[in-house]
Parts: sequence; C-alpha cells; structure tokens
Amino acid sequence: MPAKSKAQQKAAGAALSAKRGDTEKSELQGPSRQMADSMTEKELEELASTKRKGKPEHVDD
Repeated sequence: MPAKSKAQQKAAGAALSAKRGDTEKSELQGPSRQMADSMTEKELEELASTKRKGKPEHVDD
C-alpha cells in the first residue's frame, strides 16, 4: 500500500528505523510511534519507499 502523503511516508520511515533498532523508540512521536507498534517491517518498508514526487504534504481523511 503506497503512502498517500509526504507526511505519512516520513512517519513510516521513522517507524521503520525504530523497528530495525537504528533509532530509539522513545524518540518517536505521534503517528510514527503508532505505526511502529501496529505495523510489520514489510508494511513499513512499502510505505516508506513510496515516491514523494506529486504527493501532497498532508491528506485529510
């Protein structure tokens, strides 16, 4: 599932970094912390690897 916004893609990247142990989980904030808890590493990779070009900064659901 591709990211819908640049913010979602960035949050997934931060969560993936924590999931892999490169970043402390305590450094995560908001959505990235929730993503790290609820998503698998593969799901986070898919979101984080989405191309940013043409994506809005934020999307209202």
